[in-house]
Amino acid sequence: MTTVLVSEHTPRLGSGHGLRHYAVARALATTGVVDVVYAVFGASEPAPEFRDPDRFRLHPVHASRGLRRAGLYARARLAGVPPGFARGISPDLLEAVDGLASAGRSRIVADGPVTAAALLVWGRHPFVYNAHNIESELRARMGDTGMGSSRALRRFEARLLARADESWMVSERDMELAAELCPGARLRLVPNAVDVAAIEPVEPDPAARRAVFVGSLDYEPNRRALRLLLDDVMPRVWQELPDARLRVVGRGAAEREEPDPRVELLGFVESIREAYEGATCVVVPLLEGGGSPLKFIEALAYGLPVVATDAAAAGLAVQPGRHFRRANGAEELAAALVAALRGQADSLGGEGRAFVDARYSVEAVARALEP
Repeated sequence: MTTVLVSEHTPRLGSGHGLRHYAVARALATTGVVDVVYAVFGASEPAPEFRDPDRFRLHPVHASRGLRRAGLYARARLAGVPPGFARGISPDLLEAVDGLASAGRSRIVADGPVTAAALLVWGRHPFVYNAHNIESELRARMGDTGMGSSRALRRFEARLLARADESWMVSERDMELAAELCPGARLRLVPNAVDVAAIEPVEPDPAARRAVFVGSLDYEPNRRALRLLLDDVMPRVWQELPDARLRVVGRGAAEREEPDPRVELLGFVESIREAYEGATCVVVPLLEGGGSPLKFIEALAYGLPVVATDAAAAGLAVQPGRHFRRANGAEELAAALVAALRGQADSLGGEGRAFVDARYSVEAVARALEP
């Protein structure tokens, strides 16, 4: 059986969404070459990791505008698809799936809710839904108004879970929420993961006294976390360590204006290693979120000490004090960061990497996908 992995974005690794997409693609490729069909959006070229003919065949699609797309949007809305998802549905992408699918011999995996909604409305192929979150729960907490009413989003998500041949959820908590939404859904735990084997650990640098925050700033939970860091946490850290630095990495960071020179705004980087080199620790101060934050997993894989909130760790089986340093609220986060920046948490790095290798690696996902 061949596998067709479908996405409405160009495959990249610079976001949590992209990292999950790649980990699932790599795990699927352990049993044969995967056809990756995607709409060219967000970037003109895929990440270099996808240019591996032994694992992937790439099928880029340039999505068109016009009456066909407008008609499919209207059809999706009539079928109860939320407007924020319906806008991303491309008939060109769906026709490319038609061309790749072999009746009864292809497993089609929809990456994320937009692609799954498209295949649901298209109605021509059975599909697996690779979920990134429980969308109704996450967006309700974010106050996202681009999806219509919360009730309508829950109805759509329940229908999507019911229609999918199987839905792959990122955490035990998401498994529970999905079962509540749709008691008859066919669910599988497929955790977020990174390619640990391809990551060479970074040695923490206590002399640098540099904490790193990684997160795309087009995602509201990341913006709130960064505001907490800049407004409430770092001023407390600087009272103890005036030479401490905070490096901010992710889409949208370079466009910010930050008057304090101790805040380094890198923006998007092609290789996350650039962000972690010369770092003392990583901070993940999320106040909310869904699933399990891939940037947390990735930082552990690089062997760096991580300071994180309970909200950040909620979707992971990590143990505070062993795999990361737990802190909640501005005072606790500041105290934990001061200790980590003084080199008092370096031993966490090795434990964290070993844990991720066992539980959140591509190999672990491949095991989760076994029949």
